[in-house]
Amino acid sequence: MSIITKKQIVELVKSGALVFKPGLDLFQLQEHSVDLRLGYTFMLPKMWHMTPRGRESLDITHFDKRNHEYFDVIELEQGQYFELLPQEYILVSTLESVKVPNNLMGVLYPRSSTNRKGMSLDLTGIIDAGYDGQLVLPIRNNTRSQAIRLFPGERLCQVVFEELANPVAPRPSKYHQKDIIEGVMMEKRDETELISSGDIKALKEKYKI
Repeated sequence: MSIITKKQIVELVKSGALVFKPGLDLFQLQEHSVDLRLGYTFMLPKMWHMTPRGRESLDITHFDKRNHEYFDVIELEQGQYFELLPQEYILVSTLESVKVPNNLMGVLYPRSSTNRKGMSLDLTGIIDAGYDGQLVLPIRNNTRSQAIRLFPGERLCQVVFEELANPVAPRPSKYHQKDIIEGVMMEKRDETELISSGDIKALKEKYKI
């Protein structure tokens, strides 16, 4: 694999092979990467809920089985900001949706300016070849006493595109062309249930290559 450069990125965007919506601006283009901007959707994990048995903690192991019950969803308006509290962990959306051609994959990295604020983006993320949609980023305020003010539109992370030796058939992603909130709630339920039951043998037999 080889990393594509700024000139190649521009050519791919102009040809329509690589698509960003809304389109990129000059601030986002780096010599061999693209900066992505923070979107307007913020998802705060809930800690508990009420059941017929009483107040119970939420078991995030199986958070795919109930949708918005696991998150408070905040949609900011233009001009509003979000204060990330000390030690708080949330999920955010990117401003851009990305459509990646079948011969490229993307690797996500935090920007150094993001880390200098005392905030971490837990990114070891891969954008699959053929992916089409927004991205979900997990972020945390690592400080113990200071809130970090986040503004939709600020550059938050960067994506490096690598050219594959051979184009691949796109595999449907759980976020592929879906509403960003719905996508976060979806998991590969069959895999999850087999793992939860401890039946790894059945999983391997059913889904062998």
